[in-house]
Amino acid sequence: MRTQDLGRTRYMPVFQAMQAFTAGRSADTPDELWLTEHEPVFTQGQAGRAEHLLAPGDIEVVQSDRGGQVTYHGPGQLVVYLMIDVRRAKLSPRGLVSAIEDSIIDLLSGYGIEAANRRDAPGVYVGGAKVASLGLRIRRGCSYHGLALNVRMDLEPFARINPCGLIDLKVTQLSDLGGPDTTEAVKTPLVERLSERLLR
Repeated sequence: MRTQDLGRTRYMPVFQAMQAFTAGRSADTPDELWLTEHEPVFTQGQAGRAEHLLAPGDIEVVQSDRGGQVTYHGPGQLVVYLMIDVRRAKLSPRGLVSAIEDSIIDLLSGYGIEAANRRDAPGVYVGGAKVASLGLRIRRGCSYHGLALNVRMDLEPFARINPCGLIDLKVTQLSDLGGPDTTEAVKTPLVERLSERLLR
């Protein structure tokens, strides 16, 4: 599995590149993980409802084809896009979600942070507050989109939406929980944990 660090990016070009990669891959194409931090953007999933965009203000709103509702991406948040041949990996959609969630939970455990998932709302939570979001699309047996882990960022834009369509959902980040305060510090350990679960 290849890993690409894209640095800081705008959302739309990366979204279009994921679609193109997935459309053009063959049965022999290696899986890839793309790491990035996005410029500020709200993204609406396929099921996104306008009422969950409370006051976006000057932050761009982009329609995406991932699952789920609205979320926010911005600097200080590590985004990992997973271009995985799900059939080749012998993973169900639920199995892929669980592998991602378990990787993040294991990462946080290494920092002494107790985290958990929720069956009714994909993602990772600490004390009921969301620290990582998930949104995926599976096309022709292959996934794209992925996870967003809040490390050290401006959390204010989350107050302008109902994150993931959940009213009054609290949002947190690693730096406020005693974890690392840079995305650089979590890239390698997170990729290692994802690789362990996805390459079994």
